[in-house]
Amino acid sequence: MSEVSSKELYEFKKSLKELAEKKGKGTELVSMYVPPTKQLSDIIKQMRDELGQSANIKSKTTRKNVQSAIEVIMQRIRMITNDNKELPNGFVLFVGMIPKGGPGTEKMETVVIEPPEEIQTYRYICDSTFFLEPLEDMIASKEVYGIAVIDRNEATIATLKGKRINVVANLTSGVPGKHKAGGQSQRRFDRVIDQLAHEFLKRIGSHMDDEFLPIKDDLKGIVLGGPGGTKEDYYNGDYMHYELKDKVITTVDTSYTGEFGIRETIDKASGALE
Repeated sequence: MSEVSSKELYEFKKSLKELAEKKGKGTELVSMYVPPTKQLSDIIKQMRDELGQSANIKSKTTRKNVQSAIEVIMQRIRMITNDNKELPNGFVLFVGMIPKGGPGTEKMETVVIEPPEEIQTYRYICDSTFFLEPLEDMIASKEVYGIAVIDRNEATIATLKGKRINVVANLTSGVPGKHKAGGQSQRRFDRVIDQLAHEFLKRIGSHMDDEFLPIKDDLKGIVLGGPGGTKEDYYNGDYMHYELKDKVITTVDTSYTGEFGIRETIDKASGALE
């Protein structure tokens, strides 16, 4: 989103507002989200199948409108294929018959949007309104939260922007469990474990610097989560850059680590993230 100009952002918001106001009948409006990695030939094949199935629609008017929308989609996909245009973020198609007044005033409308951020998941949705939530999330807020879930064995770092969670790093410590040999051997082994734990926390700090310092001006806050006290060791120790440490708004205890832990942290810190 940082590479999008103010004018482009304004036009994008304007397009979304206009699309949100359009209403169709039944499930005649089609929203298609296409990631840059999606094979367009697969979409053409899917649309041919959809065209065949649409013959079973009982209402003659609905059947005609749905089939027209599918044919428009196939035409657009072929045009995009033939143009060989670079679409690094993928594209979104909105197609359907929009009433301009009473019955019989419907007109086919087609809107192609190149989103400001990469489309992550292929979606094909038929409804009475266009499905805009993924695009709205992209512009919901430029503010970003940093989320880190830390325990003795692993750490996961993510960003939260609107409702979008982006995991940017998964780290494992390699710190072994407690040794029970006793005596001098025990103390020596404990020192090794402490050093490994220290190095792991330093590594977490380095990754946090890499991910969060470049966006610190947009970073509204950082939440630290995780089971046990490792997150407090990290926060209280000399591991965080001072500019990031100032951004920590809360710490929360979680049952999970990894991506499940990220979601649990966000859920438990929801009050602080508002």
